[in-house]
Amino acid sequence: MHAEQVTDELAAERDRWSKGFTRRRLVQGAGFVGVAALGTQLVTSRVSFAAPEDNKNTLIVIFLRGGMDGLSVVAPGDDPNYKQMRPNIAVPMAAMKAVGRGFGLNPAMTSLYPLWDAGQMAAVHAVASPDASRSHFQAQDALERGAASVAVRTGWLDRVLAQMGPGTTFRAIAQGSALPRSLVGGEQAIVLNGMRDFRIDNDNMRAQTMDALKTLYTGLDHPLSTTAGSTLQAISTAQKLATTQYKPSEGVTYPGGGLADRLRDIAQLLKANVGLRIAALDVGGWDMHTNLGKVDGGDMKNSLTNMSDAIAAFCTDIGPLLENTTIVTMSEFGRRVQENGNVGVDHGHGNAMLLFGGGMNGSKVHGNWPGLAPNSLDQGDVAGANDYRDILAEMLKKRFNVSDSAAIFPNHDFKQLGVFKG
Repeated sequence: MHAEQVTDELAAERDRWSKGFTRRRLVQGAGFVGVAALGTQLVTSRVSFAAPEDNKNTLIVIFLRGGMDGLSVVAPGDDPNYKQMRPNIAVPMAAMKAVGRGFGLNPAMTSLYPLWDAGQMAAVHAVASPDASRSHFQAQDALERGAASVAVRTGWLDRVLAQMGPGTTFRAIAQGSALPRSLVGGEQAIVLNGMRDFRIDNDNMRAQTMDALKTLYTGLDHPLSTTAGSTLQAISTAQKLATTQYKPSEGVTYPGGGLADRLRDIAQLLKANVGLRIAALDVGGWDMHTNLGKVDGGDMKNSLTNMSDAIAAFCTDIGPLLENTTIVTMSEFGRRVQENGNVGVDHGHGNAMLLFGGGMNGSKVHGNWPGLAPNSLDQGDVAGANDYRDILAEMLKKRFNVSDSAAIFPNHDFKQLGVFKG
Protein backbone atom coordinates (compact mmCIF):
# COMPACT_ATOMS: atom_id res chain seq x y z
CA MET A 1 0.00 0.00 0.00
CA HIS A 2 2.82 2.39 0.82
CA ALA A 3 4.51 1.75 -2.54
CA GLU A 4 1.22 2.37 -4.38
CA GLN A 5 0.63 5.57 -2.40
CA VAL A 6 4.05 7.01 -3.25
CA THR A 7 3.69 5.97 -6.88
CA ASP A 8 0.29 7.70 -7.10
CA GLU A 9 1.70 10.84 -5.47
CA LEU A 10 4.59 10.96 -7.94
CA ALA A 11 2.20 10.50 -10.87
CA ALA A 12 -0.03 13.28 -9.58
CA GLU A 13 2.96 15.56 -9.09
CA ARG A 14 4.22 14.93 -12.61
CA ASP A 15 0.73 15.67 -13.96
CA ARG A 16 0.50 18.92 -11.98
CA TRP A 17 3.95 20.01 -13.09
CA SER A 18 3.23 19.12 -16.72
CA LYS A 19 0.55 21.78 -16.69
CA GLY A 20 3.03 24.44 -15.61
CA PHE A 21 5.55 26.38 -17.63
CA THR A 22 8.17 23.69 -18.15
CA ARG A 23 10.92 23.30 -20.68
CA ARG A 24 9.03 20.29 -22.13
CA ARG A 25 6.00 22.47 -22.92
CA LEU A 26 8.36 24.97 -24.48
CA VAL A 27 10.23 22.43 -26.59
CA GLN A 28 7.15 20.43 -27.58
CA GLY A 29 4.93 23.41 -28.45
CA ALA A 30 3.83 23.41 -32.09
CA GLY A 31 2.51 26.51 -33.83
CA PHE A 32 1.27 29.84 -32.53
CA VAL A 33 -1.80 28.42 -30.80
CA GLY A 34 0.34 26.07 -28.75
CA VAL A 35 2.72 28.87 -27.83
CA ALA A 36 -0.08 31.20 -26.80
CA ALA A 37 -1.58 28.52 -24.57
CA LEU A 38 1.85 27.93 -23.12
CA GLY A 39 2.11 31.55 -22.11
CA THR A 40 -0.93 31.32 -19.88
CA GLN A 41 0.96 28.87 -17.68
CA LEU A 42 3.28 31.61 -16.43
CA VAL A 43 0.97 32.06 -13.46
CA THR A 44 1.77 28.60 -12.07
CA SER A 45 5.51 29.19 -12.16
CA ARG A 46 5.83 32.66 -10.73
CA VAL A 47 8.32 31.76 -8.05
CA SER A 48 10.70 30.23 -10.58
CA PHE A 49 11.02 33.51 -12.45
CA ALA A 50 11.60 35.81 -9.50
CA ALA A 51 14.86 37.59 -8.75
CA PRO A 52 17.86 35.51 -7.59
CA GLU A 53 18.36 35.16 -3.86
CA ASP A 54 21.31 36.65 -2.03
CA ASN A 55 23.10 33.38 -1.35
CA LYS A 56 25.00 32.37 -4.47
CA ASN A 57 26.14 28.90 -3.43
CA THR A 58 25.14 25.84 -5.41
CA LEU A 59 24.26 22.38 -4.09
CA ILE A 60 24.71 19.29 -6.25
CA VAL A 61 23.25 16.06 -4.88
CA ILE A 62 24.41 12.85 -6.56
CA PHE A 63 22.24 9.90 -5.54
CA LEU A 64 24.07 6.59 -5.97
CA ARG A 65 21.15 4.24 -6.43
CA GLY A 66 21.42 0.61 -5.52
CA GLY A 67 23.24 0.88 -2.20
CA MET A 68 26.89 1.84 -2.58
CA ASP A 69 29.36 -0.25 -0.59
CA GLY A 70 31.01 2.40 1.58
CA LEU A 71 33.43 -0.17 2.98
CA SER A 72 35.01 -0.42 -0.48
CA VAL A 73 35.05 3.33 -1.09
CA VAL A 74 36.37 4.63 2.23
CA ALA A 75 37.78 1.39 3.53
CA PRO A 76 38.83 0.66 7.15
CA GLY A 77 41.93 -1.06 5.84
CA ASP A 78 43.67 -1.23 9.22
CA ASP A 79 40.81 -3.10 10.87
CA PRO A 80 41.60 -6.85 11.09
CA ASN A 81 37.87 -7.62 11.14
CA TYR A 82 37.56 -6.02 7.71
CA LYS A 83 40.12 -8.34 6.19
CA GLN A 84 38.72 -11.37 7.99
CA MET A 85 35.13 -10.82 6.88
CA ARG A 86 36.09 -9.93 3.32
CA PRO A 87 38.87 -12.36 2.41
CA ASN A 88 38.34 -11.89 -1.35
CA ILE A 89 37.20 -8.29 -1.78
CA ALA A 90 38.83 -6.29 1.04
CA VAL A 91 40.85 -3.38 -0.36
CA PRO A 92 44.48 -3.68 0.84
CA MET A 93 45.62 -0.66 2.82
CA ALA A 94 48.86 -0.61 0.84
CA ALA A 95 46.88 0.01 -2.35
CA MET A 96 44.90 2.95 -0.93
CA LYS A 97 45.53 6.56 -0.06
CA ALA A 98 45.71 6.64 3.73
CA VAL A 99 43.43 9.40 5.07
CA GLY A 100 43.66 8.90 8.83
CA ARG A 101 41.73 7.02 11.50
CA GLY A 102 42.73 3.75 9.83
CA PHE A 103 40.83 4.57 6.61
CA GLY A 104 41.97 4.69 3.02
CA LEU A 105 40.48 5.88 -0.27
CA ASN A 106 39.99 3.21 -2.91
CA PRO A 107 42.68 3.41 -5.63
CA ALA A 108 39.91 3.70 -8.24
CA MET A 109 39.47 7.23 -6.85
CA THR A 110 42.99 8.36 -7.74
CA SER A 111 41.65 11.29 -9.76
CA LEU A 112 40.04 12.66 -6.57
CA TYR A 113 43.17 12.50 -4.44
CA PRO A 114 44.20 16.10 -5.34
CA LEU A 115 40.84 17.36 -4.06
CA TRP A 116 41.39 15.52 -0.79
CA ASP A 117 44.88 16.98 -0.42
CA ALA A 118 43.54 20.48 -1.13
CA GLY A 119 40.91 20.22 1.61
CA GLN A 120 38.10 20.23 -0.96
CA MET A 121 36.96 16.69 -0.20
CA ALA A 122 35.82 14.99 2.98
CA ALA A 123 33.91 11.90 4.04
CA VAL A 124 31.57 10.81 6.79
CA HIS A 125 31.34 7.11 7.59
CA ALA A 126 28.72 4.97 9.34
CA VAL A 127 25.99 7.25 7.95
CA ALA A 128 22.45 5.94 8.01
CA SER A 129 18.78 6.75 8.00
CA PRO A 130 16.56 5.84 10.96
CA ASP A 131 14.62 3.76 8.44
CA ALA A 132 16.45 0.41 8.65
CA SER A 133 14.66 -1.12 5.67
CA ARG A 134 16.75 -3.18 3.26
CA SER A 135 14.25 -2.47 0.49
CA HIS A 136 15.69 -0.19 -2.18
CA PHE A 137 12.35 1.53 -2.75
CA GLN A 138 11.49 2.15 0.89
CA ALA A 139 15.02 3.21 1.86
CA GLN A 140 15.33 5.62 -1.06
CA ASP A 141 11.89 7.05 -0.35
CA ALA A 142 12.71 7.72 3.30
CA LEU A 143 16.06 9.28 2.45
CA GLU A 144 14.66 11.56 -0.23
CA ARG A 145 11.73 12.65 1.90
CA GLY A 146 14.22 13.53 4.64
CA ALA A 147 11.94 12.06 7.26
CA ALA A 148 11.16 8.71 8.80
CA SER A 149 7.41 9.37 8.82
CA VAL A 150 5.40 8.74 5.65
CA ALA A 151 3.19 11.64 6.74
CA VAL A 152 5.87 13.93 5.26
CA ARG A 153 4.88 14.08 1.60
CA THR A 154 7.33 16.56 0.08
CA GLY A 155 11.01 15.93 -0.66
CA TRP A 156 13.76 17.48 1.44
CA LEU A 157 15.18 19.44 -1.51
CA ASP A 158 11.75 20.87 -2.24
CA ARG A 159 11.60 22.14 1.33
CA VAL A 160 15.09 23.59 0.94
CA LEU A 161 13.91 25.55 -2.11
CA ALA A 162 10.98 26.89 -0.09
CA GLN A 163 13.38 28.08 2.62
CA MET A 164 15.78 29.62 0.11
CA GLY A 165 13.05 31.76 -1.37
CA PRO A 166 12.56 32.73 -5.01
CA GLY A 167 15.24 32.40 -7.62
CA THR A 168 15.71 32.25 -11.38
CA THR A 169 14.14 29.81 -13.81
CA PHE A 170 17.24 27.67 -13.48
CA ARG A 171 17.53 27.68 -9.71
CA ALA A 172 16.72 23.93 -9.49
CA ILE A 173 17.28 21.23 -12.09
CA ALA A 174 16.99 17.47 -12.06
CA GLN A 175 19.21 15.72 -14.57
CA GLY A 176 17.29 12.72 -15.85
CA SER A 177 13.91 11.75 -17.26
CA ALA A 178 11.73 12.37 -14.19
CA LEU A 179 11.59 14.52 -11.09
CA PRO A 180 13.36 12.75 -8.20
CA ARG A 181 11.47 12.15 -4.97
CA SER A 182 13.66 14.68 -3.16
CA LEU A 183 12.27 17.53 -5.33
CA VAL A 184 8.60 16.53 -5.17
CA GLY A 185 6.43 19.29 -3.70
CA GLY A 186 5.19 22.79 -4.34
CA GLU A 187 8.45 24.30 -5.64
CA GLN A 188 9.33 24.23 -9.32
CA ALA A 189 12.31 22.49 -10.87
CA ILE A 190 13.39 21.86 -14.45
CA VAL A 191 13.84 18.25 -15.55
CA LEU A 192 16.22 17.68 -18.45
CA ASN A 193 18.36 14.97 -19.99
CA GLY A 194 20.83 17.42 -21.43
CA MET A 195 21.29 20.97 -22.64
CA ARG A 196 19.99 20.00 -26.09
CA ASP A 197 16.55 19.64 -24.49
CA PHE A 198 16.35 23.42 -24.40
CA ARG A 199 16.73 23.79 -28.14
CA ILE A 200 14.03 24.97 -30.52
CA ASP A 201 15.73 23.96 -33.74
CA ASN A 202 13.14 25.34 -36.15
CA ASP A 203 13.93 29.01 -36.78
CA ASN A 204 10.31 29.92 -37.56
CA MET A 205 9.05 28.14 -34.46
CA ARG A 206 11.63 29.91 -32.32
CA ALA A 207 10.64 33.30 -33.71
CA GLN A 208 6.92 32.59 -33.21
CA THR A 209 7.58 31.47 -29.65
CA MET A 210 9.42 34.64 -28.73
CA ASP A 211 6.93 36.93 -30.52
CA ALA A 212 3.96 35.24 -28.85
CA LEU A 213 5.44 35.56 -25.39
CA LYS A 214 6.41 39.19 -25.97
CA THR A 215 2.80 40.11 -26.75
CA LEU A 216 1.22 38.25 -23.81
CA TYR A 217 1.39 41.15 -21.36
CA THR A 218 2.14 44.07 -23.66
CA GLY A 219 0.29 47.17 -22.51
CA LEU A 220 -1.19 45.41 -19.48
CA ASP A 221 -0.76 46.56 -15.91
CA HIS A 222 -0.41 42.95 -14.81
CA PRO A 223 1.49 41.66 -11.76
CA LEU A 224 3.19 39.11 -14.01
CA SER A 225 4.56 41.63 -16.50
CA THR A 226 7.97 41.56 -14.82
CA THR A 227 7.79 37.79 -14.65
CA ALA A 228 7.09 37.60 -18.37
CA GLY A 229 10.20 39.65 -19.07
CA SER A 230 12.25 37.33 -16.91
CA THR A 231 10.78 34.37 -18.78
CA LEU A 232 11.83 35.79 -22.14
CA GLN A 233 15.32 36.37 -20.83
CA ALA A 234 15.42 32.79 -19.52
CA ILE A 235 14.34 31.36 -22.88
CA SER A 236 16.93 33.46 -24.66
CA THR A 237 19.64 32.29 -22.26
CA ALA A 238 18.58 28.66 -22.66
CA GLN A 239 18.71 28.92 -26.43
CA LYS A 240 22.21 30.35 -26.37
CA LEU A 241 23.46 27.64 -24.03
CA ALA A 242 21.78 24.83 -25.95
CA THR A 243 23.06 25.93 -29.34
CA THR A 244 26.61 26.70 -28.22
CA GLN A 245 29.26 23.99 -28.31
CA TYR A 246 30.47 23.97 -24.72
CA LYS A 247 34.23 23.96 -24.26
CA PRO A 248 35.52 22.89 -20.84
CA SER A 249 38.42 24.74 -19.27
CA GLU A 250 41.82 24.17 -20.81
CA GLY A 251 43.24 20.75 -19.99
CA VAL A 252 39.91 19.29 -18.80
CA THR A 253 38.56 16.18 -20.51
CA TYR A 254 35.34 14.65 -19.26
CA PRO A 255 35.14 10.85 -19.40
CA GLY A 256 32.29 9.24 -21.30
CA GLY A 257 29.06 8.28 -19.63
CA GLY A 258 25.87 9.81 -18.30
CA LEU A 259 27.26 11.30 -15.09
CA ALA A 260 30.08 13.06 -16.89
CA ASP A 261 27.69 14.47 -19.50
CA ARG A 262 25.34 15.75 -16.84
CA LEU A 263 28.08 17.33 -14.78
CA ARG A 264 29.40 19.01 -17.91
CA ASP A 265 25.95 20.53 -18.43
CA ILE A 266 25.94 21.76 -14.84
CA ALA A 267 29.38 23.29 -15.33
CA GLN A 268 28.04 25.16 -18.34
CA LEU A 269 25.09 26.49 -16.33
CA LEU A 270 27.34 27.57 -13.47
CA LYS A 271 29.72 29.40 -15.75
CA ALA A 272 26.81 31.11 -17.48
CA ASN A 273 25.67 32.45 -14.09
CA VAL A 274 22.01 31.57 -14.68
CA GLY A 275 21.23 31.31 -10.96
CA LEU A 276 21.55 27.55 -10.47
CA ARG A 277 21.20 26.73 -6.77
CA ILE A 278 20.27 23.03 -6.64
CA ALA A 279 20.95 20.17 -9.05
CA ALA A 280 19.95 16.56 -8.45
CA LEU A 281 21.52 13.67 -10.35
CA ASP A 282 21.03 9.90 -10.22
CA VAL A 283 23.70 7.27 -10.87
CA GLY A 284 22.61 3.64 -10.90
CA GLY A 285 24.55 0.39 -10.86
CA TRP A 286 25.64 0.20 -7.20
CA ASP A 287 23.69 -2.94 -6.22
CA MET A 288 26.67 -5.28 -6.30
CA HIS A 289 25.51 -8.65 -5.01
CA THR A 290 27.94 -10.32 -7.42
CA ASN A 291 31.30 -9.48 -8.97
CA LEU A 292 32.07 -6.51 -6.77
CA GLY A 293 35.66 -7.39 -7.58
CA LYS A 294 39.08 -6.42 -6.35
CA VAL A 295 41.28 -3.39 -6.88
CA ASP A 296 42.39 -4.67 -10.29
CA GLY A 297 38.92 -5.24 -11.74
CA GLY A 298 35.22 -5.73 -11.15
CA ASP A 299 32.05 -3.68 -10.92
CA MET A 300 33.22 -1.52 -8.02
CA LYS A 301 36.42 -0.51 -9.76
CA ASN A 302 34.54 0.36 -12.94
CA SER A 303 31.74 2.34 -11.29
CA LEU A 304 34.00 4.11 -8.83
CA THR A 305 36.49 5.07 -11.54
CA ASN A 306 33.76 6.53 -13.75
CA MET A 307 32.22 8.48 -10.88
CA SER A 308 35.55 9.78 -9.59
CA ASP A 309 36.84 10.84 -13.00
CA ALA A 310 33.59 12.68 -13.76
CA ILE A 311 33.57 14.56 -10.44
CA ALA A 312 37.27 15.38 -10.73
CA ALA A 313 36.80 16.77 -14.26
CA PHE A 314 33.84 18.85 -13.13
CA CYS A 315 35.66 20.32 -10.13
CA THR A 316 38.66 21.22 -12.28
CA ASP A 317 36.44 22.63 -15.01
CA ILE A 318 34.57 25.09 -12.79
CA GLY A 319 37.82 26.25 -11.15
CA PRO A 320 37.24 29.03 -8.59
CA LEU A 321 33.47 28.41 -8.68
CA LEU A 322 34.12 25.25 -6.66
CA GLU A 323 34.53 27.45 -3.60
CA ASN A 324 30.82 28.30 -3.86
CA THR A 325 29.75 24.77 -4.75
CA THR A 326 28.95 21.81 -2.52
CA ILE A 327 28.67 18.29 -3.92
CA VAL A 328 27.28 15.49 -1.77
CA THR A 329 26.84 11.82 -2.62
CA MET A 330 24.03 9.82 -1.04
CA SER A 331 22.94 6.19 -1.24
CA GLU A 332 19.96 4.46 0.30
CA PHE A 333 22.01 2.11 2.48
CA GLY A 334 25.39 0.45 2.76
CA ARG A 335 26.30 -3.21 2.41
CA ARG A 336 26.85 -6.01 4.89
CA VAL A 337 30.34 -6.38 6.30
CA GLN A 338 30.58 -10.08 5.46
CA GLU A 339 31.09 -10.81 1.77
CA ASN A 340 28.67 -13.32 0.22
CA GLY A 341 29.34 -16.47 -1.78
CA ASN A 342 29.22 -14.62 -5.10
CA VAL A 343 32.15 -12.31 -4.34
CA GLY A 344 29.76 -9.50 -3.60
CA VAL A 345 27.91 -7.98 -0.65
CA ASP A 346 24.23 -7.89 0.27
CA HIS A 347 22.07 -5.04 1.56
CA GLY A 348 23.25 -3.49 4.81
CA HIS A 349 22.88 -0.31 6.86
CA GLY A 350 25.63 2.21 7.69
CA ASN A 351 27.42 3.75 4.73
CA ALA A 352 29.90 6.42 3.64
CA MET A 353 28.97 9.87 2.35
CA LEU A 354 31.39 11.87 0.19
CA LEU A 355 31.48 15.67 0.08
CA PHE A 356 33.30 18.06 -2.24
CA GLY A 357 33.65 21.81 -2.58
CA GLY A 358 34.41 24.87 -0.52
CA GLY A 359 33.82 25.77 3.10
CA MET A 360 34.58 22.33 4.49
CA ASN A 361 36.88 20.98 7.13
CA GLY A 362 38.33 18.84 4.38
CA SER A 363 40.89 16.07 4.20
CA LYS A 364 39.14 14.25 7.05
CA VAL A 365 36.86 11.30 7.72
CA HIS A 366 34.25 12.79 10.05
CA GLY A 367 31.70 11.30 12.39
CA ASN A 368 31.54 8.58 14.99
CA TRP A 369 33.04 5.30 13.86
CA PRO A 370 31.70 2.22 15.68
CA GLY A 371 34.25 -0.15 14.17
CA LEU A 372 33.73 -3.63 12.79
CA ALA A 373 34.18 -5.73 15.91
CA PRO A 374 31.38 -8.34 16.11
CA ASN A 375 29.81 -6.70 19.17
CA SER A 376 29.80 -3.30 17.39
CA LEU A 377 27.84 -4.41 14.35
CA ASP A 378 24.13 -3.94 13.81
CA GLN A 379 22.93 -7.43 12.84
CA GLY A 380 26.00 -7.91 10.69
CA ASP A 381 25.98 -4.37 9.29
CA VAL A 382 27.98 -1.23 9.91
CA ALA A 383 26.03 0.51 12.67
CA GLY A 384 24.34 3.77 11.78
CA ALA A 385 26.37 5.96 14.12
CA ASN A 386 25.73 9.20 12.20
CA ASP A 387 22.36 10.43 10.98
CA TYR A 388 22.49 11.68 7.38
CA ARG A 389 20.16 14.54 8.34
CA ASP A 390 22.79 15.98 10.68
CA ILE A 391 25.28 16.26 7.82
CA LEU A 392 22.77 17.83 5.45
CA ALA A 393 21.39 20.21 8.08
CA GLU A 394 24.88 21.43 8.96
CA MET A 395 25.66 21.90 5.28
CA LEU A 396 22.45 23.86 4.70
CA LYS A 397 23.04 26.10 7.71
CA LYS A 398 26.68 26.93 7.05
CA ARG A 399 26.70 26.97 3.27
CA PHE A 400 23.21 28.10 2.29
CA ASN A 401 21.95 30.17 5.24
CA VAL A 402 19.08 27.72 5.77
CA SER A 403 19.09 27.58 9.55
CA ASP A 404 15.61 26.20 10.23
CA SER A 405 16.61 22.54 10.18
CA ALA A 406 13.24 21.53 11.68
CA ALA A 407 11.50 22.81 8.55
CA ILE A 408 13.72 20.63 6.37
CA PHE A 409 14.00 17.57 8.59
CA PRO A 410 10.92 17.49 10.85
CA ASN A 411 10.99 15.68 14.19
CA HIS A 412 14.78 15.46 14.21
CA ASP A 413 17.11 16.96 16.80
CA PHE A 414 20.06 18.37 14.88
CA LYS A 415 23.58 17.46 16.02
CA GLN A 416 26.59 19.18 14.51
CA LEU A 417 29.46 16.98 13.31
CA GLY A 418 31.91 19.73 12.33
CA VAL A 419 32.10 18.81 8.66
CA PHE A 420 31.76 22.43 7.54
CA LYS A 421 33.50 25.57 8.66
CA GLY A 422 31.83 28.38 10.53
